Amino acid sequence: MRPMAIVLSLLVVLAGLAQKLPDRNDGEEHGDPPFLIEDGWRALFNGKDLTGWQGQDGKPHQWLTTRGVIWERFLGPTRLQAVPVPGDRMLNSLTGRTVNLVTEEKFGDVELYLEFMLSKGSNSGVYLHGLYEIQIFDSHGSSEAMKTSDCGAVYHRWINSQGVGGSPPSRNASRRPGEWQSFYIWFQAPRFDAGGKKTQSARFIRVLHNGLSVQESVEVDGPTRAHMNLAEAPLNPLMLQGDHGPVAFRNVHIRPLRPIVKR
Repeated sequence: MRPMAIVLSLLVVLAGLAQKLPDRNDGEEHGDPPFLIEDGWRALFNGKDLTGWQGQDGKPHQWLTTRGVIWERFLGPTRLQAVPVPGDRMLNSLTGRTVNLVTEEKFGDVELYLEFMLSKGSNSGVYLHGLYEIQIFDSHGSSEAMKTSDCGAVYHRWINSQGVGGSPPSRNASRRPGEWQSFYIWFQAPRFDAGGKKTQSARFIRVLHNGLSVQESVEVDGPTRAHMNLAEAPLNPLMLQGDHGPVAFRNVHIRPLRPIVKR
C-alpha cells in the first residue's frame, strides 16, 4: 500500500474513533438520555445502594438511596423528602446537609451525564476530578445577569479570600424546584509532561443544561472553590456536593471521552 493510502486509511480509522458534539441547543428533550442510546456508557450509581461511593476523605455521611423524592411547594419548599430504601435515586440526607460524596474510582477525559433535583434556594455542585466544579443552584426565575454562582456555571477559584475567574452560564436554563434537570458534560483532564509538569489546563469542552449549551471550550486554570484536597492529575475521582442544601441525583452515567471532531 502506498504511503498516501496508508495515511488516508488511518484518517478514516481515527474519524471513526472521534465524535462530533451534537447540536443540542434548543432545550428540547431529543428523546431518551444518551446513555440509553449510545454505546460505551456505564452507570456510576447501581440503582439500589451506594456501592462505589464514599464520604469525602473517608468521613461518615448521611447520603441515602430511595425509590422516590417528594417536594412540597407550600408545606416545605426548602426541603426534599424521601423514605430511605434501596432505589434509583440518591439524596444528600433527610436534612440536606452532609459531607460530599466521592467515587472510589478515578477518571480521565470523560463524558458525564446526570440528573438532579433541587429544593427552593438549594445549592450543590458536581466536581470533575474532585477539583473543577459545575455549579448546581436554584437559579429558576432569575432575571439578573448570570454569575459564576448560578446553575451551569464553571465556579470561580478562591484566591486571597476572593473569587477569581470562573465562567457564568451563557443563559439561564434552570427548571423549577422539584423538577428533574440534567447536565451533559464533556470534560478534558489536564495534561502533564514526563516530569509531571502541567502542560495544559483542564477544560470543559461543552456543558449542556437541560439540553441547552451553557459552556463552550472553557479552560480551568486550577481547582475551583471548595475542591477536594487533591493534586491536579491525569486521573481523579468525581465528587457530588452535599453540604449546601437538599439535592437529589439519578441516572449518573459516564464514558471515556473520544477525540472531538471540529465542525
